[in-house]
Amino acid sequence: MPNFRYRKSSYSDRLAECVEVATNIVTTVAVRDSKNPNGPSLRLHPATWRAFQSSLPAGHSTY
Repeated sequence: MPNFRYRKSSYSDRLAECVEVATNIVTTVAVRDSKNPNGPSLRLHPATWRAFQSSLPAGHSTY
C-alpha cells in the first residue's frame, strides 16, 4: 500500500475543514477529507487530476 503524504490547500487555515491531496506517488493522486484522515480516499490518475485543476477558475488551484 502506498505511503501517501497529504497536504492541505494554502487557502485553508490550521483548523479549517478542507480536502487534503497527496502527489508524492508518481502514478496516483490521492484526495481525502481532512476531517476524516483515516477514512477513504479518492485516487486519481495524475492526468485526471491535472484536467480537474485546469477546469478551475484562474487562481483557485493551489496544490
